[in-house]
Amino acid sequence: MSTIGPESAELTPDDLKNRVAVELERTRQRSIALTDAVDDDDLVAQHSPLMSPLVWDLAHVGSQEELWLVRDVGGRSALRPDIDDLYDAFQHSRCDRPELPLLGPDESRDYIATVRDKAQDVLHRVRLDGRPLVERAFAFGMIVQHEQQHDETMLATHQLRRGDPVLHAPDPPSVAETPLPSTEVFVPAGTFTMGTSSEPWALDNERPAHPVHVPDFRIDAHPVTNADFFRFIESGGYQHPRWWSEEGWRHREHARLSAPLFWRRSGDTWWRRRFGRIEPVPPEEPVVHVSFHEAQAYANWAGKRLPTEAEWEKAARFDPTTGSSMRYPWGDREPTPELANLGQRHLRPAPAGAYAAGRSPCGAGQLIGDVWEWTSSDFAAYPGFEAFPYREYSEVFFGTSQKVLRGGSFGTDAAACRATFRNWDFPVRRQIFAGFRCARTPSRDELD
Repeated sequence: MSTIGPESAELTPDDLKNRVAVELERTRQRSIALTDAVDDDDLVAQHSPLMSPLVWDLAHVGSQEELWLVRDVGGRSALRPDIDDLYDAFQHSRCDRPELPLLGPDESRDYIATVRDKAQDVLHRVRLDGRPLVERAFAFGMIVQHEQQHDETMLATHQLRRGDPVLHAPDPPSVAETPLPSTEVFVPAGTFTMGTSSEPWALDNERPAHPVHVPDFRIDAHPVTNADFFRFIESGGYQHPRWWSEEGWRHREHARLSAPLFWRRSGDTWWRRRFGRIEPVPPEEPVVHVSFHEAQAYANWAGKRLPTEAEWEKAARFDPTTGSSMRYPWGDREPTPELANLGQRHLRPAPAGAYAAGRSPCGAGQLIGDVWEWTSSDFAAYPGFEAFPYREYSEVFFGTSQKVLRGGSFGTDAAACRATFRNWDFPVRRQIFAGFRCARTPSRDELD
C-alpha cells in the first residue's frame, strides 16, 4: 500500500509517475476482484434500490477516468461520448440505472481496459505541473480515490446481495482479554489546525487549513461496540421516543427500526448476515450498519452526544506536544496493517482496543479504519472553500440534509482515507459501513 503525501514535492517527476502508476494498478485490481467474484447475472442485477448494479459502477469508474485523464489532462479525443450520460451519477438515480442501456459485463471490462491504456500513456507523457489539475498528479489522485470510493460502494453492494459467500479474507487481529486502558479520553480546550492546504490529493471539501477553537470535551476511547448497543436495545431504546429526535423518531416508526441493519434475533441470540455468512453478532466489535438517527438516540440514552466534526478531527490528529496537526492519529507515516483496519484486508471491524499502535496522542484508538463514524455536524464548506475541479464533487451537497462521517471503515482504502478526509450521507443511511463513538462536555466539577 502506497499513498501520496506531502513528501511528494520532493519526488522526481519520474518517481512520482511511478508511484501514481502503482496506485492506479493497485486500485484497478480491487475493482476487478470485486466484479470477477460474481457471475454476469449478479453483475447486472440490482441487489438493492439503494445501490447501482455492480456493472454500472465498473463502467462508471472508466467513464470518469476517460473524462478527466484521457480527455482533460491528455487532450485526447473521446472514446465513448455516447455513454457519457449513462454514467453521469447526476443524470440518473441509482434505482433507475438497471433500466438504462448499460454496457454489458464483457463490454464494460473492455472499455475500462482501453481507457486505462490511454490514461497510462497520458501519465507517461504529461508534465505534472503548470496547472492545478495536474500539479503533483492531483487529477490522477482524484481518479484513484474516486475508484476506491466506488470499490467500497461495490463492497457494500456485496453485503446487500443474497447468496453464498464469494468474498473471503482473514479475521482482523484479536485483542488480549484485559480491560481497555479507558472508556473515554479528555481533550483540553484550545485551538488546532483543521483541514489541510498541503495534502496533495486532498479534495476540495478538506481545504483549506484553518484554525478552530474547540472547548474541553471527552470522547470515547473506541467506537461503540455491539455489546454496548445490546444494552441500548434491551433497555427499550428503540421503543422510547425520549431518546430520539423528532425526525429520527418519525424515521424509526416509518422504517420500523428495531436493531442495526442485517441483525436478527433468535431466542436469546442476536445473529447477523455478513457477506453471505450468518453468524452470532460478536459483542467485542464496533457496531456497524447504523444510521445517524440510531447513533444519536444511543448517545442520548447513554447521557452523551455525538462529537462535532471539529472535536473528532482534533481527537484524531492534534499533537499537544508539538501543537501541530498530523496526517493520521499515529503521525505522518502511511497506514500499515499494524496501525489500522483498512483496504478490505479484513471483511469486518476489529475488536475494540485493537491497533494500539494507531492511537492518537489523546489516547483514542481506531479513529482510522474499522467503521465510519457519524458526527453531529452538517456537511458544510470550510472558510475560504473553493470548488475544485467541479462543483458536483462537494458543493452541491452542502447543507442540512447531509451529516458528516469521519475515519473510514474496513472497506476504505488508505488512498481515500486520512484524518482530514470527509465523508457525508443522509442521516437515514444504514447500508454503509458506519458506526460511531460518543462525546460529552465535562462538568465543571471534572474540570476543577
